[in-house]
Amino acid sequence: MKKEIKTLILFLAVFLVFYFVPLDIPVLGTSFLAGLVMLNEYARDHVLTCLLPAFFIAGAIAVFIKKEFILKYLGNQAKKYVSYSIASVSGILLAVCSCTILPLFAGISKRGAGLGPAITFLFSGPAINIAAIFLTMSVLGFEIGLARIILAIIMAVLVGLSMQFIFKEKTKNNENLSVNEGKKDDNYNSKHIIFFMLSMLAVLVVSGLSINAGIKYLLILFFVALVVFIASYFFKKSTNKEWISETWKFAKLLLPLLLIGVFIAGFIMPLLPEELITQIVGNNTVFGNLIAALFGVFMYFSTLTEVPIIQALMAKGMNQGPALTLLLAGPSLSLPNLLVIRRVLGNKKTLVYMLLVVFYSVIGGLIFGSII
Repeated sequence: MKKEIKTLILFLAVFLVFYFVPLDIPVLGTSFLAGLVMLNEYARDHVLTCLLPAFFIAGAIAVFIKKEFILKYLGNQAKKYVSYSIASVSGILLAVCSCTILPLFAGISKRGAGLGPAITFLFSGPAINIAAIFLTMSVLGFEIGLARIILAIIMAVLVGLSMQFIFKEKTKNNENLSVNEGKKDDNYNSKHIIFFMLSMLAVLVVSGLSINAGIKYLLILFFVALVVFIASYFFKKSTNKEWISETWKFAKLLLPLLLIGVFIAGFIMPLLPEELITQIVGNNTVFGNLIAALFGVFMYFSTLTEVPIIQALMAKGMNQGPALTLLLAGPSLSLPNLLVIRRVLGNKKTLVYMLLVVFYSVIGGLIFGSII
């Protein structure tokens, strides 16, 4: 009932906005058209060749790489170099978004994971989401996408180690992480799974190459056919059904949010004064990077929506340093996320976590902006 009431209130609010706002104002008409143009460009240039393969990869990850198998290595029985290494790259392996990482973080925290690895897992999950990384490289450029991967992993470990050092908490050695390592009857040949994953990754790689269009499409068709062949001849029908189901869940969750974010980004572009953006975040300064990080704290970026929004800001003059700072801080910090994190960690640890993410994000943006 509460959900229906919230939906009704939202519908009435949108209706009142469109009822009272005079849409014949020229700037609003220009903004609406700009939003549609950007939406069309994204659908044509990025959805089919970038996001769709990434969704299928994410679905395969959810089926063949069990979350429980990875999470058990974040427990207090694991070596530090093992737990921090796995936690820092688990965002790629688990293909989680910001909305998914919070309950996982709460779960592993309550079941005995160390504070440092848990925080590393919390930060890295949405920061290096596989779909977000590919979209970043495709839209904002290879350099900033690569920098996002490297700095997000380094920052995740630094934030986790800093939290562990500041609060010096130790978990009980007798608390083990009880996990289920997957179905016993689905022991597929690891080579088949590897070729299956690599074939889908090849579709993403080839689609981004600057080669003859005919050759590109032939290569894409070849790798797509290879994916279909492996799935048809080496995997059970139930497994393929689960793979498609997970892919659909991932696309259904993220794609509408992305398209909404793309439209909003295009809509606000004509409304943003270029001079103001140039003055605040147009240069790679401490102040500019700090403002970008704080903007990430008070805004909410659903997974993938940060990319078109930052693209819009960069088109208005935002420097690449503050842009990377926002890419690092935005997915991990937001008011909704912090409210959930506060329920798990408490006020003090949540505040320290926020300050650490802002601090390291600013440093990362300054370094990238100075060398690019």
